[in-house]
Amino acid sequence: MTFTETKLKGAFLIDLKRLQDQRGFFARAWCQKDFEKQGLNPRLAQVNLSFNNKKGTLRGMHFQRAPHQECKLVRCTRGALYDVIIDLRRDSPTYKHWIGVELRADNYRMLFVPEDFAHGYQTIEDNTEVIYQVSRFYAPQSEGGVRYNDPAFGIKWPLAVTMISDKDRAWPDYVADGVKTAA
Repeated sequence: MTFTETKLKGAFLIDLKRLQDQRGFFARAWCQKDFEKQGLNPRLAQVNLSFNNKKGTLRGMHFQRAPHQECKLVRCTRGALYDVIIDLRRDSPTYKHWIGVELRADNYRMLFVPEDFAHGYQTIEDNTEVIYQVSRFYAPQSEGGVRYNDPAFGIKWPLAVTMISDKDRAWPDYVADGVKTAA
């Protein structure tokens, strides 16, 4: 695997090293030792699968509050999506900054999402499937989120939102330490 750190410290794009021959290719998609060498949390508690019928579907922006913060390793296994993460670490120089990357089934690219980041994505093809490896068990009491169109972040999505859950549409404006933050 090739790890490329994004402009958000601790968040990595991961490309597979493919060993190809006439049959196709073989690649390692997970290695605890490789993650440890990069200083990344190698814990794996759950693997989650999400399937989305229509392009334009938006899921997010989700995170888990302390003490249940989680890392995610996200990969598109069918179709394509625009994956977005927001740095919510208040002591980070990139606090409230976001990046978006295209993950496609045919590029085999993965995104490592550190703890204390919000995560979400928009499908850019019909019938898109996403797999998440997650470092902690889901804790509903620690669930949090920010709205996909919150002006505190100014995320630019590639398509109009055609489908979103009521819960994801209704997250309140982002507030840190009880004070609404400006963009």
